[in-house]
Amino acid sequence: MSTRFADLFAGIGGIRLGFEQAFDDARTVFVSEWDRYANKTYEANFGKSPAIEGDITKIAVSDIPDFDICLAGFPCQAFSIAGKHGGFSDSYRGQSRGTLFAQVVRVCEAIRPKAVFCENVKGLVHHDRGRTFSVITGAFEEIGYKTFYSVLNSKDFGVPQNRERIYLVCFRKDIAPGEFTFPERAGTEKTIRDILQEAPIPAKYYLSDTYLESLRAHKARHAAKGNGFGYVIRDLDGIAGTCVCGGMGRERNLVTDRREHSMIPTTHIRGNVNKDDVRKMTPREWARLQGYPDTFRLPLSDTHLYKQLGNTVTVPVIRAVAERIKNVLDDA
Repeated sequence: MSTRFADLFAGIGGIRLGFEQAFDDARTVFVSEWDRYANKTYEANFGKSPAIEGDITKIAVSDIPDFDICLAGFPCQAFSIAGKHGGFSDSYRGQSRGTLFAQVVRVCEAIRPKAVFCENVKGLVHHDRGRTFSVITGAFEEIGYKTFYSVLNSKDFGVPQNRERIYLVCFRKDIAPGEFTFPERAGTEKTIRDILQEAPIPAKYYLSDTYLESLRAHKARHAAKGNGFGYVIRDLDGIAGTCVCGGMGRERNLVTDRREHSMIPTTHIRGNVNKDDVRKMTPREWARLQGYPDTFRLPLSDTHLYKQLGNTVTVPVIRAVAERIKNVLDDA
């Protein structure tokens, strides 16, 4: 009998992908995601069956089929260091992003899956002096689940990205193990050089000389004030910083790529293509930093893809944790 998944707050499907890699008998029976652009990328890779449902707050539990494992990458902005730290009071589209985890609790209390898997930002552990995380784990305990968690770094799982996230695993108490050991590492160490897209890289990814100079001036102003803000050019033999959407996400993961490329702009820019060979990483390179295979389709514009890939999970970390979950369930 196949292992059935429900994919809540599904994004572009990174958690599902990692679990399907770990479970050879996987079958996703329910998907919920309200972002229409994320849905386009999801459908391009997983098809339209099951159909992606919208806002989980508007879906009755009676309309959700039974499943064995709940996958939930509930929104992290309310708890992120990069956000406003609003937590349970953080408002988004008329409701609190911080309490959307309660939808996971609502669904799991009714359906009683064997396990629940959640991923979120590292800051969730210490938000509001730990009270937020206590509320979350306490809610799962109250509905009959034993919880385990660990903070893991993507760089330890075969991708060259420094990305710490918290992983929460809950087992129904009648089958819960006494202990659950999270993986500490998997895969082989890689550098940025290992994930570079094949040359030539389109000229649109190389910064204009005017923009590069503005970034240098901006960094110099902050350096004069004793601040460390500004762009970062990463060593090709090192690792990337955390991929994040918005702000300086791309500018803090620039690279110097001296391989042959066109100096003729293909988009409207001020000035000329810079002669120092400084460029942004491409969406495909960001996908590789997150451990997505090259077979994973990236069908949208760069603007949407950077946002989606900055918000998504690191697939090899998900797979490694999922394999540990599978071992527990196989022995239950």
